[in-house]
Amino acid sequence: MSLDGKIATRLGDSELSSPEDWERVHRLRCEVDGILVGVNTILVDDPKITVRCDRPIVKVVADSMARTPPTARLITHRGKNPVLIAVGGMAPEYRVKALREAGAEVFKTGEERRVNLRRLMEELASRGVKRLLVEGGGSLNWSLFKEGLIDEVQVAISPVIIGGRDAVSLVEGEGFGSIGEAQRLELLGVEKAGYNLVLKYKCVGRSR
Repeated sequence: MSLDGKIATRLGDSELSSPEDWERVHRLRCEVDGILVGVNTILVDDPKITVRCDRPIVKVVADSMARTPPTARLITHRGKNPVLIAVGGMAPEYRVKALREAGAEVFKTGEERRVNLRRLMEELASRGVKRLLVEGGGSLNWSLFKEGLIDEVQVAISPVIIGGRDAVSLVEGEGFGSIGEAQRLELLGVEKAGYNLVLKYKCVGRSR
């Protein structure tokens, strides 16, 4: 993210990581069992979420209304890595069918419109996903913090200022109403990755 907490400009440009930081990300992806992103990340960036390890890593999209395109590179370039689209109870059936036909698995987390993140975590745990890497975006990050579902935070700070009320922040959403409610963090370590400064924290002080 930028020094002022943005993960993309108002026009969607999110190229903030150095080559060295990308190498760190690829190593981290091989240390987990699954990778989770929000549907906005798919719609804006269409990432492949490349995994460079020998074992399959499940790729998960939180997508309440099944808006992920069947042609998304996450699906078409999945290789040996399964793709799970987590949807809410009001996701249109024709979209769900198209995603399944494209090779993705679709998991309905409940009857409510939004994805039930706690139910999703339970489902992933039942599939052997013990470590989950969340790669954004800002709306999903907020939902997970709000539910107390984040254990650790790693942020790679790029030495730039982006600014702008419409630029995407690391954590979007409604936000906590007071400092007392906010998620507390305890610093675990600091390292350099090219021009990025990587800060590692564990979450403390809020019930899970």
